[in-house]
Amino acid sequence: MKVINLHQEERELIELAVENNRHAQHKIYSKFSPKMLSVCRQYIKDLHEAEDIMITAFMKVFTNLKNFKHEGSFEGWIRRIMINECISFIRVQKKVKFIEDENYFEESFNNIESQFSVDDIQFLIDNLPDGYKMVFNLYAIEGYKHQEIATMLGINEGTSKSQLSHARKVLQENISKLKNYENGTE
Repeated sequence: MKVINLHQEERELIELAVENNRHAQHKIYSKFSPKMLSVCRQYIKDLHEAEDIMITAFMKVFTNLKNFKHEGSFEGWIRRIMINECISFIRVQKKVKFIEDENYFEESFNNIESQFSVDDIQFLIDNLPDGYKMVFNLYAIEGYKHQEIATMLGINEGTSKSQLSHARKVLQENISKLKNYENGTE
């Protein structure tokens, strides 16, 4: 019964927010902003820019809240808006170019060993070229399929696969370098 009450509370909160109830909007923002900042930060290297994009995306959330159909996860709906806003920002600011590679092959990506901190991993991902980083995040972290990524980014499916392959290769190389550095062998 609690699950139903929690779902009902979320629905009522959304309905109040649609009516521009500032308290309801603030509750939604407070509940989801930490997770959504994390989502934005996956795509945007600079924390302040990531915060700005998150705020802009929340404005879109509240503007389009009346369009939420209560089908699926509300958090997922917000997350998608955040991701799209990040992609738009990167396109405008950096004019990302995707490298076509006809010789795509899937490489196995070894799990990152537990010796690395979250900051180490985020640093490695942040230093990927923007095209690699976007595809890697959309595929490996968000769980999108290559066809969906291609549609979102306006590229072909082979380019998405190629970008992921290159991102994995660069990450593997940088993980090896980091291991060597930490072991004092580099």
